[in-house]
Amino acid sequence: MLTAAALTDLQRVFAGDALSTEPADCLVYGYDNSRRQAMPDAVVFPASHDQVVALVRTCREHRVPLVARGRGTNTTGASVPVQGGVVASFERMNRVLRIVPDDRIAVVEPGVLNGDLQAALAPYRLFWAPDPTSAPFCSVGGNIACNAGGPRAVKYGATRDNVLALRAVAGDGTEFRCGTPTTKGSTGYDLVRLLVGSEGTLALVTEATLKLVPLASTKRTLRATYADVGAAAGAVARIMAQPVTPCALEFLDDECLRLARGHGGDAIPLAGAMLVIEIDGEAGTLPAAVDAIARAARGEGLEDLAVADGEAEVAALWAARKALSPALRTLSPHKINEDVVVPVSRVPELVAATRAIAAKHALPIVCFGHAGNGNLHVNLLPRDEAEQARAARALDELFDAVIRLDGTLSGEHGIGLAKREFMPRALDAHALALMRAVKAQFDPDGILNPGKLL
Repeated sequence: MLTAAALTDLQRVFAGDALSTEPADCLVYGYDNSRRQAMPDAVVFPASHDQVVALVRTCREHRVPLVARGRGTNTTGASVPVQGGVVASFERMNRVLRIVPDDRIAVVEPGVLNGDLQAALAPYRLFWAPDPTSAPFCSVGGNIACNAGGPRAVKYGATRDNVLALRAVAGDGTEFRCGTPTTKGSTGYDLVRLLVGSEGTLALVTEATLKLVPLASTKRTLRATYADVGAAAGAVARIMAQPVTPCALEFLDDECLRLARGHGGDAIPLAGAMLVIEIDGEAGTLPAAVDAIARAARGEGLEDLAVADGEAEVAALWAARKALSPALRTLSPHKINEDVVVPVSRVPELVAATRAIAAKHALPIVCFGHAGNGNLHVNLLPRDEAEQARAARALDELFDAVIRLDGTLSGEHGIGLAKREFMPRALDAHALALMRAVKAQFDPDGILNPGKLL
C-alpha cells in the first residue's frame, strides 16, 4: 500500500508526468504478455541513475513494493506487480551511451529496445547476440532480467553470455558497479552473471556494458523436412555433435508447419517436422560448413533438404517462425507456452515425451523452438474448461519428464509467477536456501519484485 507520506516523497523525486497514480496509467503497467494482471498504486518513469537510487531508497524507507519493468513482453508474469506498490518503467532511460568498435562493446541504458540497438550497431558491422522473437519492441533491461535468448544463442550464447558489466541499485538502496569492459576477468564473484536472469528481485539495472560480435559476411539458410518429429529430433542431435556450429537451428513440428504456412505461404512446406538451419561465416569457408551440416542433417526420415532460394524465401521462413507464438493463440486463447530445455542429445526423448503426454491427456500440444540448445517451446493448447484441467496435469508431467532428462524449467523466459511453484523440483533445498540468502543480502526488506522466482 502506498501511503500519503510515501507518495509525497516520491513526488519530490518524480515531478510532472514522471509519476502517475491515474487508474488508466496503472492498468497499462500492471500486466505483461503472460496476460496476468495486478494494479500498482503508482507508476514512475526514471530518467537517470540518480533517480533510481532515490526511488529504491524511498520505497525501502516506506516498505513499498517496487517492480522494474521493461516493455512487458515476458510470458511468465515476472513484471506483474502482484503486491501493488510502484512500477518503475525504464522506457525513458533509452540511450545508447557509447559504442566502442575496437573493444567490441556498447554501453546502454536499460530502456533501449533490442531492435534499436541492433540498428545502431549495424553501421559498425557489429551486433548484440540476444535476438528474442520480441526483439523489435523488447528492452535490453528486460532481456537482462530474464536472460533472454533467441535463435542465435546456439552459437553466440544468451544474454548472460553477452553482458560484461552492470551499474545497478540493490534493494537496500546501495548503488554499485560489477564486471569490467573486458572479455576476460577473474576478480571475485561474478555478480554480473548473478544479476542477469534475476528478474529484478536483487537490484535495478541502470546501465549495461554489452559484448558485441562482428557480423559474418555471408549466411546460408537450409530447410530440412522430415517424415516425423522423431526423425527431425534425431537430426538435431547429429548436427550438434559435429564440429560446425550453426548460428540458428530451429525445430517446428507438423502442426506448427500448418500454422506457419498460413503466414509464410508456399515457402513453408507441409511435413512431419522441419528444421530451419542457418550457417554464417566468410565466403571462403562457408561452403564447407554448409556441406558438413547438410551431411549431419541427412538420415532416416529425411524428406527434403534444400538451401533457401534467395532473401525472399529466407525472410518468409523466419517471419513465419516468429509469427508462431501469437498464431497459436488462434487455436487456444488459453495457450500455455513452456520454454523447457534438456541436453541436446536428449531432444529426441523430450519430443517423444511430449507426444506421449498429448496422447495420454487428449490435449493438443505443439513444439517449436531453439533445438540447437535443447530449448523447445512446448505449447499446451486447451480449448475448453475440461482441456484446461487436463492441461494442468499434463504440465505437471512435462516438468517431471524434463527434469528426468537432466533438463530444467526454463531456457530463456525465466520463472516469474508461472513456474515458481515448480522450483523445488528443479533445485535442491540447499540450493534454494542459498538463493534466498542471496536475495536477503541484496534486498533485506524484500521490496524488489516480491512474490517472483523464489
